[in-house]
Amino acid sequence: MRDVARRAGVSHQTVSRVINGHPSLRPETRDRVLAAMDELSFRPNRAARALVTSRSTTIGVLVGKGFEYGPAASLQAIDSAARQAGYAVDVAHLDEVDGGSIRAALDRLLAHGVDGFIILAPQALTVEEIERLSITLPFVTVHSARAPDDHRLSVDQSGGAVLATRHLLELGHRRIAHVAGPDGWFETDARIRGYRTEMEAWGLVPEPLLSGTWTAESGYRAGLALVRDPGITAVFSSNDQMALGLMHAFREHGLRVPEDISVVGFDDVPEAAHYWPPLTTVRQDFPELGRRCVARLLGLIGAPGSAAAPGPVGAAADVRPEFVLRSSTARLQG
Repeated sequence: MRDVARRAGVSHQTVSRVINGHPSLRPETRDRVLAAMDELSFRPNRAARALVTSRSTTIGVLVGKGFEYGPAASLQAIDSAARQAGYAVDVAHLDEVDGGSIRAALDRLLAHGVDGFIILAPQALTVEEIERLSITLPFVTVHSARAPDDHRLSVDQSGGAVLATRHLLELGHRRIAHVAGPDGWFETDARIRGYRTEMEAWGLVPEPLLSGTWTAESGYRAGLALVRDPGITAVFSSNDQMALGLMHAFREHGLRVPEDISVVGFDDVPEAAHYWPPLTTVRQDFPELGRRCVARLLGLIGAPGSAAAPGPVGAAADVRPEFVLRSSTARLQG
């Protein structure tokens, strides 16, 4: 570190401030120190820094089983935002969603001395285990359905389901099926709630739910059940992969999308624009969610240069979903 200081023409205390992200430095001084570090191939020793600062500058991330598109996109943004803030990311994947697996994964992150962690495992059991363990480290959960608190960030799942259902109702559809996600997921419950809320607001009785597993195969099986009821004219699928399976089943049985039956998905995966027909869906800004998770966690940790820990998270703090109109929906004929 003293070699870097000599090369940059600053004190070793200034080099230390750059490494620790101190906000008081002038940009030109920080750039000069970073350039000297690069020239000398200097890499801060995290273990040594942890002994001095009592911080590992490492964020733990717990990722649920399945690793669907949303958590994967959020994790990529978390890694990028953490690196920009001078933090490393330590990821623990859940092989199974049960109490023992969750405790083991959290224990591993804690044993690695993380300064805090982000939970990308949006199942109720995960939050229950965190509360049971009485963990004192700062943490942030994604898509939690608990009461608003400092730990929760999410996309407004219920609001997105309302947008999807309302679009179909405005096109004249009245018998609208909903293919829900698996039990125990916060997104599943929130999207069911939004669907039912909007149907009832229009004075309609929601259709019996069909359940999937987020996969195209489970959507296909749901589609095989729906083709037996010719009164269904539209379907709101709880994610885009299941919508893909639905459209496969409909086409296989001679139903045209959207002429005979309309389909709306949720998430806006990159492939959704290239389904045939291109899928009308609800977009979630997963990268923005990941960035907000890092910012909130660093605030709770009290990391140098981060904003103060924000107050309770209200609905207005949720990331807003965006309705994306494509070609898989049409006005009901007749």
